[in-house]
Amino acid sequence: MIRKYYSGSIIFTILCLLLASWIGWIYTGTIPGMLGVLWITLVLGVLEVSLSFDNAVVNASVLKDMDARWRGIFLTWGVLIAVFGMRIVFPLVIVGIAAQLGPVEAIRLAATDPEAYEAIVKSAHVAISGFGGAFLAMVGLKFFFDADKEVNWIDVVERQLGKLSSVDAAEIAIVLLALYGVMTLLPSSEQITFLVAGIFGVLAFIGVEAIGSLLEAPDDATGVVARSGLAAFLYLEVLDASFSFDGVIGAFALSNNLFIIALGLGIGAMFVRSMTVMLVDKGTLAEYRYLEHGAFWAILALAAIMLLSARFEIPETVTGLIGAVLIGVSLWWSVRYNRRNPGEAIDDGPATPKAVL
Repeated sequence: MIRKYYSGSIIFTILCLLLASWIGWIYTGTIPGMLGVLWITLVLGVLEVSLSFDNAVVNASVLKDMDARWRGIFLTWGVLIAVFGMRIVFPLVIVGIAAQLGPVEAIRLAATDPEAYEAIVKSAHVAISGFGGAFLAMVGLKFFFDADKEVNWIDVVERQLGKLSSVDAAEIAIVLLALYGVMTLLPSSEQITFLVAGIFGVLAFIGVEAIGSLLEAPDDATGVVARSGLAAFLYLEVLDASFSFDGVIGAFALSNNLFIIALGLGIGAMFVRSMTVMLVDKGTLAEYRYLEHGAFWAILALAAIMLLSARFEIPETVTGLIGAVLIGVSLWWSVRYNRRNPGEAIDDGPATPKAVL
């Protein structure tokens, strides 16, 4: 099973480690220095996987309803966008805009003056936190604000959240209040930047939802509205980007070298894709009824952490640990349920496609 799902990721990892060895030798000229770069690259890969396992679960919940063509597009072009676009192009765009540099100059700055490059990227942290936190909060709340959702994990909470679905735009109001609350904690020079970025995060979610509504296919035989492949693809790409923000910024705690960060986070992104495919093929979400709930609770936790990180320094280990605990507990709860109710199938009605997109 490992060979079937992870062979591509393993080959990609070997190639990245070879490149990291070469970069380490170029920059340090010593064996210990090269080994140090290799170690940082591996740690970055593990960091990315730990932060993005909930992303794999959510991706799988969308991919299972996509046709084979769009699923293939996401697993090929989506990987290129995630690895090349978010880990290399995105930081360079930030540097180019902030320092008013062209693409070539931004790359040269990253290669020759990594300290200055790191400082410029980190200067955009407030805006990144606002946009990514708001978008992820909308994703998480949309899942729970669903009165038709029949399966609840934390029943006393999720049932009450489901009732709020009768209030139009309740999730938007909650996210805007959260943005305002965090904004009041920031210095006056950063407040507008944070609030505007957060509003654009909300608008990005609404935009993807609008595209899904405009392009949705007719009801299928079960009465479930089928979302178009394009809308689902756009949703997943924006979601991936939001998950990537904290990893890209947090990676500077280990290295300020653009190329090392890209290689390490790229390794993690590839393994997350492999996990996504495995979850879809093996029907893991159907087998473990609360796993998806744990992932969306982890998304809400990550959203809160991203928003608060605009004011407070929160270690990446805390972020990864909270997500891992929530998913681990939901998995254990699912196993316990299956043992007590052997052979029972999950039927969450038509709510699942609605909840994830």
